[in-house]
Amino acid sequence: MKQQILLTAIVLAGAAGSGVAAEPAAYADGRPQASLRLEAKDQGVVLKHGGGPGDCDRLGAREAIVFEDKGAYYLHYDGAGPKGWLASLATSHDLVHWEKIGPILDFGKPGSPDSASASSPWVIRDGDWWHMFYLGTPNVTPAPDFIPSFPYLTLKARSHSPEGPWEKQYAAAPFTAQPGTYYSATASPGAIEKWKGEFLMFFSASTAGPDIKRTLSIARAKNLDGPWVVQADPIVPSAEQVENSSLYYEPKIDQWFLFTNHIGINERKEEFTDAVWVYWSKDLNHWNPQDKAVVLDGRNCAWSHNCIGMPSVVKVGKRLAVFYDAPGGESTSHMNRDIGLAWLELPLEVPVAAK
Repeated sequence: MKQQILLTAIVLAGAAGSGVAAEPAAYADGRPQASLRLEAKDQGVVLKHGGGPGDCDRLGAREAIVFEDKGAYYLHYDGAGPKGWLASLATSHDLVHWEKIGPILDFGKPGSPDSASASSPWVIRDGDWWHMFYLGTPNVTPAPDFIPSFPYLTLKARSHSPEGPWEKQYAAAPFTAQPGTYYSATASPGAIEKWKGEFLMFFSASTAGPDIKRTLSIARAKNLDGPWVVQADPIVPSAEQVENSSLYYEPKIDQWFLFTNHIGINERKEEFTDAVWVYWSKDLNHWNPQDKAVVLDGRNCAWSHNCIGMPSVVKVGKRLAVFYDAPGGESTSHMNRDIGLAWLELPLEVPVAAK
């Protein structure tokens, strides 16, 4: 069986980027699948957990979010440390060799919305300020893992430099989870684009358990300090089971590509991040749930065969770098994850079914 899987992966890898049709196995609960593939070529692990300042990532490094400024690359990731998960920073000039700086946010005071975790920050510059939107929660699982638990909230900080220090702005929190909506348990930050005179944040939304539904939606603002307006419906149905967002615009074909991680489920009804998916559209406000493809999963990842976590993308010359996290091997654990790097050749093309 392993030999057959390997041969399939080799065949698919040979068509990387061509948008070949796949034959994905059905999920245990029948959730939607992506039948097309826009395969990235995996480079492997570029940042291992452990060894960060103050043991900040001793138990894991995940949720890699990368951006470039003045020739330097900034990687914010969730470091699982001795007291919980905090947003940590690493810097690089080649995307492969990283210097770990350590946590750039701290836990909030007891009773604050980020008292148990301050993580997963998305950063955008506007004028003289760098604006950070990060995930906060007052709830985590017991020690030693301290895995963030619902509600996942969007909080804000700002700085005059991409390196910090960061000043928290609790009063400028853009929106929060709302009972009875598609974002009743999760309203956590995502990629932000300035488009047609307003800022669009593609945030993660979910309902609470036991039957959790996950999707992406858009919040809009004229100013990054708010007010923000959350649209009435998500951009794709909650049955899609996707979370987190990273955007790339391909000018050659006038298409937006939205990268996200998919949540799969196995025969034991255990859910885990199983793939990076991509959706495409010419209009940031309108997305067709049928226009999607697999970018990275156990078939084309060189080191993690079941579990692939959140993507973020950054253009580097004639290629698009795709960062992700994974635990490696057959594991699906939230813990002991490392940061990997894969590549897509540019310009991107819309995947089509093989004839």
